[in-house]
Amino acid sequence: MSRKQQLLKRHRRNKRVALLVALVILVVLGLLVAWWLPLVLAVLGWVAHEAWFSDHLFYSPGDDYQYRFAEHHEVPGVRLQGNALVVDQPLTLDGSETLVLALPIKSSWLGRFFDPSIELTGSERTDDQAFERGVKGLRYLNLTGFNADVSAGRLRIRGRRCSVQGQPRLWSFRQADARRQRVMVIAPHADDAELAAFGLYSQADESWIVTLTAGEIEAEHYQKMGMRPAEAARIKGRLRAWDSISVPRWAGVPESRCVQLGYFCLQLPAMQAAPDQPIASREADLSDTRLFRQFNSMTLPGDVDGAPTWNNLIADLRALLLHARPQVLVMPHATIDPHPDHICSQAAVLEALQGLEWQPQWVLGYANHLHDNDRWPMGNAYSGVALPPVFDSSQELMPYSIELNTEQQRDKAMALGMMHDLQPPAALKRRVRRWLQKLLAGRRWPGEGENEFFRKAVRRHELFWRKEL
Repeated sequence: MSRKQQLLKRHRRNKRVALLVALVILVVLGLLVAWWLPLVLAVLGWVAHEAWFSDHLFYSPGDDYQYRFAEHHEVPGVRLQGNALVVDQPLTLDGSETLVLALPIKSSWLGRFFDPSIELTGSERTDDQAFERGVKGLRYLNLTGFNADVSAGRLRIRGRRCSVQGQPRLWSFRQADARRQRVMVIAPHADDAELAAFGLYSQADESWIVTLTAGEIEAEHYQKMGMRPAEAARIKGRLRAWDSISVPRWAGVPESRCVQLGYFCLQLPAMQAAPDQPIASREADLSDTRLFRQFNSMTLPGDVDGAPTWNNLIADLRALLLHARPQVLVMPHATIDPHPDHICSQAAVLEALQGLEWQPQWVLGYANHLHDNDRWPMGNAYSGVALPPVFDSSQELMPYSIELNTEQQRDKAMALGMMHDLQPPAALKRRVRRWLQKLLAGRRWPGEGENEFFRKAVRRHELFWRKEL
């Protein structure tokens, strides 16, 4: 069981205990005060839960994030003077740097009911980066895009429903521009490449999109159309395979550089555990990957027998790496993103690179899911992306972020809208919850789509973690 599943299991257990205690209290109140009082309190309690306490947050908002960056990237002499960020020594930035600002933040009482945020104001742009309700600890803002304002001392920082409780620390990471490289994005499922890196791959000099699985499971939406479970899973997989080839064309990536490997969703861990054993789909009644490879324009080693084995996956990846010769690999970050297919995707690529005659120069890791916070990136669509919660400082990290303008963000939203897995309407419970949160907690959702990823992924920044190979 993954760490996230363990946390979710503990959360549900604690919720059941809390509900049992609340039920006992309501019964006692009904017997001692008035029969109708428990009904009123139960409704009010449910409304309060949906509005303010339904986020999956598996840590205390009072915990400090614990990042460790290389010392030579820190900018000395940084302080707040009023609400202005001041750098005592001259700072020369050319605009390509990723800038990270650490701030100790404390929520106001209002910030326990409405999302607290830090408002950033420069000469040409503003941003609003949100944090957990009730936040009281060290947080890390993404100042990428405000480089000129930071250099000139023009950046203004103001807390909304929170206050800054100490002095800031600033890091500047100057790196080569990945957009001027040959990029290969590894996507465990169709839409992972778009969620994490549409802005990057749409601007790169040359981009390749390699999708490892068909993502055929959880096809209830298609079962509602009258299909049997296996039939629904197959058509969902075919649609997502088509998405993985066709949607990157919206960003100018030719279909000849988009490849769907067709392995089966959530079966990568089992494949890794028994490398030469075929692992069939959980729901599609299928043990041949070639159904989901039919849109590929190139032949791969796994096409010979269509066997869903780890050895075939490694052979496919080695062939692709040698053919494309990417300078930058973009793939899930195995310690920040807990999805088992994402973890195995990174492991497969690293295994495929062992002894290979072509080696990329560096890797950019991304996280479309987190262990302990289902809402990150917090805040609204089209705003910036602050750094995610990290509580293990044993690993030195190097952030790499790019800025997307409004037109690029809208193109990204349209690309997500083409993805079949993001199109089904939200469940009634989720729609009611959003209505309550909009009414009582001031939250907003974008009009481009109901899926939560339209809020989480369509942002001013794309954030990655750089690692040299």
